[in-house]
Amino acid sequence: MIFQSRRNLLIGGVTAAVLMLAPAMNASAQEPLKVGLLTVRSGPLAGTGAQTEAGFKVFLEQRKNIIEGREVQLFVADTTGNPAVARTKTQELIERDGVEVIIGAAFAFEALAIEGLIRQAKVPSLAGAGGEDLTQRKINPWFVRVSSSSAQVAHPFGEYAYKTLGYRKIVTIGDDTAYQHEFFGGFTRTFKEAGGAVIQKIWAPLGSADYAGAIASIDGDADAVVALFTGANALKFLRQYAEYGMKDKMPLLTGAITVDESFLQDVGDNAVGVISAGWYSAAHDSHENRDFVSSVKAATEGVDPGIYAIQAYSAGLALEAALKTLNGQTKDKDAFIKALRSVEIPNDPRGPWKLDDYGNPITNVYIRKVVRKDGRLQSEEIATIPNVSQFWTYDPQEFLKAKIYTRDGQ
Repeated sequence: MIFQSRRNLLIGGVTAAVLMLAPAMNASAQEPLKVGLLTVRSGPLAGTGAQTEAGFKVFLEQRKNIIEGREVQLFVADTTGNPAVARTKTQELIERDGVEVIIGAAFAFEALAIEGLIRQAKVPSLAGAGGEDLTQRKINPWFVRVSSSSAQVAHPFGEYAYKTLGYRKIVTIGDDTAYQHEFFGGFTRTFKEAGGAVIQKIWAPLGSADYAGAIASIDGDADAVVALFTGANALKFLRQYAEYGMKDKMPLLTGAITVDESFLQDVGDNAVGVISAGWYSAAHDSHENRDFVSSVKAATEGVDPGIYAIQAYSAGLALEAALKTLNGQTKDKDAFIKALRSVEIPNDPRGPWKLDDYGNPITNVYIRKVVRKDGRLQSEEIATIPNVSQFWTYDPQEFLKAKIYTRDGQ
């Protein structure tokens, strides 16, 4: 009897120990999850790449490099900000490294360069690129956007400029690229529908060394200027806009990329008072965002996270949410992409979001104003427009019947 009891006790103890170890045994038994990360480590866009890597690596560090029981094997590829290189590097990630999912691309020209590759190989891309038609008229089922479409924040912004800020006549000025064409198209559409007028459009060649001539040509009858520049171009434009006395004469509105937190401190007081629209602000007041900002600053020697950091982090959250529904399995590619295109993320540092039927987030849009607080510049949220779709308030089917926003449209 005593022997039997001891035997049962021993067996029970072993069974309990096995059950306790089961999750760890299962995790170690699974193959690593191979993830490709498209970034920019060289060239003029290298700053965006540093933010992309910081955002995704913070996500991995918070999870000790394990997602749903699978250790992440990360393959980082430098696209140099060149579409041809992006295509080559993506091909290497797929064919040589055997990645199961790609985080990126960050730019529309990269996404367009690789979209055929990911479609053919059936490898999902969780991307920040804003090219409208990738989630509209020419849907790639293996492309999932985790940021917003180009015009998504511009639609509510145009309406806000007219109804809340009270502007009636505006001038637009920006880099002559597809992203700006689509952003201004969305802003102009809703601003005009509200009753406003765009009295002048100024396009600057990408990489312009000087904006003096463009700034001098701004029509003085306008109530405000809507500008959109990226990276070093944003720094140059904001500096010259102030130097030529325009900052005190004509209010400046812009998209988040022009006052991105990753370089906002470098802009200095030239940015104070600028009002922008975006789907994230490092000043967003939530527990998740405070933790995120603190972690990114620790990883980047004090640089605040901007949109490139948060969209990489959002991609990680989307990947994690999909894997939870699949118990970590990715062998069935069709099931994997279906799970990815169905995610809802309630606890993102940027605020809650979910994907629509086209693979694009329905997300909050924040109207922000650059202020100096505690000695640092930040984009303070002054209004929130919740649950904004890439189609704004328009019927999706009717929206898609029209042509995409172009340089000369709207």
